[in-house]
Amino acid sequence: MTHELIIIGAGPGGYETAVAAASSGVKVALIERDHLGGTCLNRGCIPTKALCRSAEVALTVREAENFGVAIPDGGINIDYSAVARRKDSVVAQLREGVAELLKGVDVITGEARFVSPGEIEVNGEIYTAPRIIIATGSRPALLPVPGAELAMTSDDFLSLESLPASVAIIGAGVIGLEFASILNAFGVDVTVIEYCKEVLPPFDAEVAKRLRMSLKRRGINILTDTQVTEVAPGMTVKCLAKGKEKAVVAEAVLMAVGRRPVIPAGLEQAGVRINRGAIVVNDAMEVEWESGHAPKDVTVYAIGDVNGRCMLAHAASAQGEIVLGHDMNLDVIPSAVFTIPECAMVGLTEEQCKAKGIDIRIGRSTFRSNGKAVAMGETDGMVKIITDAVTGCILGCHICGPHAADLVTEAALAMSASLPASAVYDTVHAHPTLSETLRAALVRAE
Repeated sequence: MTHELIIIGAGPGGYETAVAAASSGVKVALIERDHLGGTCLNRGCIPTKALCRSAEVALTVREAENFGVAIPDGGINIDYSAVARRKDSVVAQLREGVAELLKGVDVITGEARFVSPGEIEVNGEIYTAPRIIIATGSRPALLPVPGAELAMTSDDFLSLESLPASVAIIGAGVIGLEFASILNAFGVDVTVIEYCKEVLPPFDAEVAKRLRMSLKRRGINILTDTQVTEVAPGMTVKCLAKGKEKAVVAEAVLMAVGRRPVIPAGLEQAGVRINRGAIVVNDAMEVEWESGHAPKDVTVYAIGDVNGRCMLAHAASAQGEIVLGHDMNLDVIPSAVFTIPECAMVGLTEEQCKAKGIDIRIGRSTFRSNGKAVAMGETDGMVKIITDAVTGCILGCHICGPHAADLVTEAALAMSASLPASAVYDTVHAHPTLSETLRAALVRAE
């Protein structure tokens, strides 16, 4: 069966690209072996955000008396089975929405296998197209340590209908800290074990430390600079911390050490170059071939997690736009962590700027001096903006605090448009709003 464009994988990168291409009159086939929406909608971004919201409500209710709202003497009761049902209903609702969007696309359910660079087999039928996009995403990774198979992955945890009393989380990256924050809000005893010296290794160290201290104040035990050596029976995580052996015992162990690309069957045999488990692509998202020569009858692309460039759903969608010929600034991609408080960043960290020898200015502001944050009762956190001392442009913005994921977009817009920091400062910000923290950081630039 022949189409003008075949897309393998119906996650955000795949289905959004399919919808955009079909709307311009392209005959598109979208192949998905599981549910529409991919990992993001079914086992990642969306279900975890639904859990985050329930966790926020739980914390708000616990603090209700601080806002003049009385709580019954019995306190609050968290019914995690009801929390899980709400999560599933959110996912189902959005999945139906994706199906509606794809009405102009030929959706094929099944496992895709490359027979040749330009031929895809699904359920025994061959599909061809002059352009093929691989958007197969990623799956949870496991540490290469004895007993790793005893640990749960994020996929496993999201399928639970009841929670253990205690959890040891291996990894203090985005996934690990989000689960730590959620579980702590639901009353679970949480210990996080991180190999690096600080949590959120890609983030600015000052802001990451701020988040770590905030999570610790909420009762989350965080062990940094600690190497996991084994997951032993009895849910015992054996570690080395500064040369000393430690053991963390919990009812369950969650392995949250990142993700690895899912490579379609037959792709390597077809000659696509794979490096460190990811498909190698150029800046146009075209795959590179081991022979050094692309086939003449087909152009193959890879977008999203599978190419390993930036494992974020919105990065996959942006890369899909590139394939369709639209200009997108892939140098400016914000990242967010939906902990409580939230953490978000875009651009360079202070450490990266110093390593590059860039002359910088740093401005900071705190949420405790922001009127809206004080009224909300969410004053924990800070905004840090790094600007180029010569050009005055924003090089990086790092936020720990309420609605950080929303606030960072203002800085991302300025960076993407190459606007000077003064453009943000000179823009009138509504009062009282959390967005004033960005302007305040620029006012206080050192």
